Amino acid sequence: MAASVAAAAGRLRRAVGRSCPWQQFSTESCSPHGAAVRDTFLSFFRDRHGHRLVPSASVRPRGDHSLLFVNAGMNQFKPIFLGTVDPRSEMAGFRRVANSQKCVRAGGRHNDLEDVGRDLSHHTFFEMLGNWAFGGDYFKEEACGMAWELLTQVYGIPEDRLWVSYFGGDSKTGLAPDLETRDIWLSLGVPAGRVLSFGLQENFWEMGDTGPCGPCTEIHYDLAGGVGAPQLVELWNLVFMQHSREADGSLQPLPQRHVDTGMGLERLVAVLQGKRSTYDTDLFSPLLSAIHQGCGVPPYSGRVGPADEGRIDTAYRVVADHIRTLSVCIADGVFPGMSGAPLILRRILRRAVRFSTEVLRAPPGFLGSLVPVVVETLGAAYPELEKNSAQITSLVSEDEAAFLASLQRGRRIIDRTVKRLGPSDLFPAEVAWSLSLSGNLGIPLDLVELMLAEKGVHLDTEGLEELAQKEAQHRARQAEPVPEEGLCLDVHALEELHRRGVPPTDDSPKYNYSLQPNGDYEFGLCEAQVLQLYSEDGTAVASVGAGQRCGLLLDRTNFYAEQGGQASDRGYLVRAGQQDVLFPVARAQVCGGFILHEAVAPECLQVGEQVQLYVDKAWRMGCMVKHTATHLLSWALRETLGPSTEQRGSHLNPERLRFDVTTQVPLTAEQLRTVEGYVQEAVGQDKAVYMEEVPLARTAHVPGLRSLDEVYPDPVRVVSVGVPVAHALAPASQAALQTSVELCCGTHLLRTGAVGDLVIIGDRQLVKGITRLLAITGEQAQQARELGQSLSQEVEAARERLSRGSRDLPEAHRLSKDIGRLTEVIDSAVMPQWQRQELQTTLKMLQRRANTAIRKLEKGQAAEKSQELLKRHSEGPLIVDAVSVESLSALVKVVRQLCEKAPSVSVLLLSPQPSGGVLCACQVAQGATPTFTAEAWALAVCSRMGGKAWGSRVIAQGTGHTADLEAALGTARAYALSQL
Repeated sequence: MAASVAAAAGRLRRAVGRSCPWQQFSTESCSPHGAAVRDTFLSFFRDRHGHRLVPSASVRPRGDHSLLFVNAGMNQFKPIFLGTVDPRSEMAGFRRVANSQKCVRAGGRHNDLEDVGRDLSHHTFFEMLGNWAFGGDYFKEEACGMAWELLTQVYGIPEDRLWVSYFGGDSKTGLAPDLETRDIWLSLGVPAGRVLSFGLQENFWEMGDTGPCGPCTEIHYDLAGGVGAPQLVELWNLVFMQHSREADGSLQPLPQRHVDTGMGLERLVAVLQGKRSTYDTDLFSPLLSAIHQGCGVPPYSGRVGPADEGRIDTAYRVVADHIRTLSVCIADGVFPGMSGAPLILRRILRRAVRFSTEVLRAPPGFLGSLVPVVVETLGAAYPELEKNSAQITSLVSEDEAAFLASLQRGRRIIDRTVKRLGPSDLFPAEVAWSLSLSGNLGIPLDLVELMLAEKGVHLDTEGLEELAQKEAQHRARQAEPVPEEGLCLDVHALEELHRRGVPPTDDSPKYNYSLQPNGDYEFGLCEAQVLQLYSEDGTAVASVGAGQRCGLLLDRTNFYAEQGGQASDRGYLVRAGQQDVLFPVARAQVCGGFILHEAVAPECLQVGEQVQLYVDKAWRMGCMVKHTATHLLSWALRETLGPSTEQRGSHLNPERLRFDVTTQVPLTAEQLRTVEGYVQEAVGQDKAVYMEEVPLARTAHVPGLRSLDEVYPDPVRVVSVGVPVAHALAPASQAALQTSVELCCGTHLLRTGAVGDLVIIGDRQLVKGITRLLAITGEQAQQARELGQSLSQEVEAARERLSRGSRDLPEAHRLSKDIGRLTEVIDSAVMPQWQRQELQTTLKMLQRRANTAIRKLEKGQAAEKSQELLKRHSEGPLIVDAVSVESLSALVKVVRQLCEKAPSVSVLLLSPQPSGGVLCACQVAQGATPTFTAEAWALAVCSRMGGKAWGSRVIAQGTGHTADLEAALGTARAYALSQL
């Protein structure tokens, strides 16, 4: 027995790192549908054990920049684990909850993308069933008991098929073994031979490098069923958060203990349905059937490795998994794009296209046809799939078509490039990069390498690595600056405040301001007491000294702490009765309901002192203007683009506002102008802005009310433009469909007139389906309009110059350059974006007309110059001379015309330029020897002038610098004569 247990332990060690291949087995229980398994889990915890059911969070992480995607059920509850949850929010009241969470593991720390398809168990999208207990509502005994009850009594899994593992301690860190959990399992009747201990790697769970962590216990299923050696696969992981990993690597007891469990639905369903693979369950069988019907390939048979001839079954698994991931992500607002999570999603989509077209031979548009099947299988659990099914289908189909077109272009480019290579030449890294996801065509590099391998060509991998490093450096420079990390209260500091009974900061005075008859705003004084001081490293102290950067916790504040996309207030505070010593406050941050003010103390300050707070009025006004303007902009976009238009994020400070919005296609100039018009109208009417706190439940079913994917406090603040909040929220009211009504805790104007004006100065697509707008207000907006008008007049002047025509080439070139410079100015000017787009379109047309005029004049000039040269060189096989022209294109035209009139003559012309440069163009005669090429001729001359040349065997051009033009002409003659 000891030997078999040891063998099982070895297999379990491997199983915790990767899932074992599923083997055929049967269970004594019935085979419930996957949806019923999910429903049974949720009803078990709700009905038998009093858990609150909460919806799945979006796979788009909420305010967590450490994640590309939500990859575990616990992600949305991080604020509880870290102690930073808003005490007024619904989440703060959670004690025991359960849900089924949509998870994506692709990219980042947990990345299963490349493994999908190769085996029978990996997925990029999966559902995580979980139950949680917060703040010690229950702990190890209850968690283990519930899990055992559900698996054995409700799902009917035989007890002798279940094994468990627990944390066996770690001598290096001094962590004792979790004998409590071991004894719980033994008391539940699990034989000692099936209770195994493991170390930190297998049975100790950590959220990250720092933060809550603790031992975990895992429940495993024996696939062998007692036949031969056990084959174990993990079913359920129960984590007991009881420690906190500190920045120095040490472990401290967690002030409040939590239970966090997770069980993959797909794997559980496979066990209950007696299937050899998750792909054999009814969660996937409708998709596999649809793939079979749509592609005409043999039915799915579950083969892997060498047995999977032609990789047909691998392709089945890839396509089935990836279309689920794509559908769920797009429904949650993650669209294929060029960086971060959108880039990962783009790779997933293109990987699915590759396997569907190249292996399954699917017809164009096939992937989009699978979206309804995903909606049918998952839509009941996740209604957003049904709601957004048309958009999902459209985006998938459009990107599929674009990728297939890119593949065709890519193959042509590869064929053309390979033809130019020598037998031992490497494929140029620059060309491969231009084909890749980071370049122009979006073809995965591994596919580029595969296409080259089919031709027996190797890629310049070293050059590719250099380009990748340059691209990374470029992206780092272009990335938005990461805000400086401010002081924050950790879980221990927050727990100490709770232990002492310190109430959350009363920040209601931030709304204490009024509009005076003269149009000015008056901000009320706020008096407060210093409850706690913190040093720069977050240590609680009783006092701070002169010059010390510190954090101040007060009983009340009128400072707005950064949240909801609005920048923090700035200002200062003074001691009560001592107005001449200012303590500058750089920012305010919210930590679990407590507002921490960052300041630099000019002199000593102690806990218990009374202070007065003053916000920076200009800064606060700027934020209020931008925030109200943001609400008006959001409303105007819905009016222009339709009610389905949704905000995807925003950020504002006194300088400008940024607004991300869902769009099917880029906004036109006319749409941008219309949006501005709606805002200007609302501003011109100087509408009242109403704000009121109401119970969160009152806002749940109000048509048109705007809210974001955020955790809102209860009661919640409602901001309504032009309509009192009570009227806007009335049962039969349609007000929120006709004006701006939003849930918002920010600070706003009391009337819209103070916005003054709003100008959208920039728009760009972040990813397909999401557009980012930049806007300014007030005097800045007026200045932008004035600049736009001025530039519009300059464009009109250029049009008039072009209409009059140019007398000669120099004048035509000056006009062309002026149009180019004007284009550069307009591209970067702070001006209305709609006007920029219109002027850019006009300038492109003017540039084309100017270039046409130049070509016409150059052709006439070339005729004259060629005639003069033919008179000067009436005999011989060679013309080498200098002419005066304004551009390389004009010089090439002269050479071409000469050769057309004298086909048996080889021509090389140089043209000195005012800048000191020399232009070169040449063409060899039709009957020239094979060794006499234009490219070599130009290179011989231009290299003598310290320049470069390019071209073909027949015609070439180049540039250089020389003060001795005759010597360069002599080189040209000598080289040509040596080749003739």
